[in-house]
Amino acid sequence: MYYSAGTYEAFAHPEKPKDVDKKSAYIIGTGLAGLTAAFYLVRDGQMKGEHIHLLEKLELAGGSCDGRKDITKGFYMRGGREMDNHFEVMWDTFRDVPSIETPGVSVLDEYYWLNKHDPNYSLCRATVNCGKDAHTDKKFELDKESAMALSKLFLTPEKDLEDKKISEVLPDSFWSTNFWLYWQTMFAFQRWSSALEMKRYLCRYVHHIDGLPDFSALRFTKYNQYESMILPLVKYLEAHGVRIEYGMDVKNVIIKDDGGRKIAKQIVYIKDGKQKTIDLIEDDLVFITNGCCTDTSCYGDQTHAPDLSGVKNGFGESWDMWKAIAAQAKNGEYGNPDKFCSDVDATNWMSATVATSDDEIIRYIMNICKRDPRMGKVTTGGIVTVKDSTENWYLSWTINRQPQFKSQDKNMVLVWLYSLNTNKEGNYVKKAMRDCTGEEICREWLYHIGVPTERINALAKNSCNTTTCYMPYINAFFQPRKESDRPKVVPDGAVNFAFIGQFAETPRDTIFTTEYSMRTGMESVYTLLDIDRGVPEVWESKYDVRELLRACYYAIDKKPITDIKLSFKEKMLLKVVMKKVKGTDVELLLKESGLIE
Repeated sequence: MYYSAGTYEAFAHPEKPKDVDKKSAYIIGTGLAGLTAAFYLVRDGQMKGEHIHLLEKLELAGGSCDGRKDITKGFYMRGGREMDNHFEVMWDTFRDVPSIETPGVSVLDEYYWLNKHDPNYSLCRATVNCGKDAHTDKKFELDKESAMALSKLFLTPEKDLEDKKISEVLPDSFWSTNFWLYWQTMFAFQRWSSALEMKRYLCRYVHHIDGLPDFSALRFTKYNQYESMILPLVKYLEAHGVRIEYGMDVKNVIIKDDGGRKIAKQIVYIKDGKQKTIDLIEDDLVFITNGCCTDTSCYGDQTHAPDLSGVKNGFGESWDMWKAIAAQAKNGEYGNPDKFCSDVDATNWMSATVATSDDEIIRYIMNICKRDPRMGKVTTGGIVTVKDSTENWYLSWTINRQPQFKSQDKNMVLVWLYSLNTNKEGNYVKKAMRDCTGEEICREWLYHIGVPTERINALAKNSCNTTTCYMPYINAFFQPRKESDRPKVVPDGAVNFAFIGQFAETPRDTIFTTEYSMRTGMESVYTLLDIDRGVPEVWESKYDVRELLRACYYAIDKKPITDIKLSFKEKMLLKVVMKKVKGTDVELLLKESGLIE
């Protein structure tokens, strides 16, 4: 497998891999990584669909990219994924997946047109004092020490950041900046999250720093992620003869090391309460989704809090399978699952979905986002963070384009909200979010959007239906780690197996994104089948001096360098530099970026 850039490789069709007709594939898990692996086996690997077996424990494909309606409890959305124009593998996939809504076009076409006609941006990024605009005004408000620390982090080699927390590399003044407010609530980082992962995010999205305050860098699907992304991909695979086998609870993959050649020999699974096995030969390829950020999710509804009695460190089928596989490694080459799943207190947060058709509530929503959510267009444009709750639940909420579900009533609005602190009491509801019913969580949200306190209880009970989800491992991949704690997509010496998903290691890309999962799916297929076409590399904005200068300009709140408070020594150095670059392309680049006038 090799990386490429540009249209020469992007538009080429690879030759049929050698001996592919003799091969079969077993894919464990039907999240985006597993479905993408199946897609590339079909399209570029040209493997027969009937040779591809997707093994799924649940009765529905999609993994963490879900969205569903429970006929007795209401709509559930555990979360949503923001997309970027440089998700190269994602768009390479969806350009060939037919839309299930619009005949004759691809999912990418449909998505592209939607986001051109209705571009995403926020009109209110944060609120204070029960629904009043916090006026962050697109500013980062980085002090000099914080700005220098971020620059240093950007340049620090990943090896020097292994097992370090963000709090170990950034100063105390950083936590009060708008930059951290935007960053933490958009990506769900915590102070104890991995410094290595934060560096990757800085490098990966440096071209979008100007769009961070108002979300203009983001794009969203029309409906929930299951209906907009998973379902079209599943229908594409089924049309090519790929089979999804549900109710398959895989417990282990037996791997033998034959003098450095590592060969998957057997899949152990439980079906209908009975343990069974699938014996493998070298021509049987196995793709393993190891670990799952939504494993052991706990659900609540309007009148019930989620039952957390079974939540404990390291518990969950995906972790058990990964631990069983990792135990077979001689040198830790299959990763270290305990690094990610052993501290639920550090890795959990909670979401809720509020359904309402009440005009009174919708008026309060419109006061904040300045848009009518029933118009079918961008509403909040991303999350609205409640600054008053930073020491409490740390609540954020969003309304995507409505309807979010095709089956949704045209007058209904679905609000998704989440809390980073599930163990602290709310500002209005004096309970930890994890202990609250849906109705109680709705009360806290109504309070923060400005509903008078005398109206809150009645509206939460009679005009809203709220479902909830507590996710013990949703931030597991942000735990401080070494590179070796996640197995390589295809470990050294692996003959017929690969790891895919958020807990496999591929360089430069960022976890908690659709692109990361899909990239591991593509890379695994291209490596095991030796497909002679380049995998599109991660967008290289961190190597583009234009993007770096532009990022500096926005990071200092769109000021020229001359407006920055500098020491005498720094001023003298700047004077020398400006004299050296005068009349050169460097001066032109500095002017174009806004750093000099």
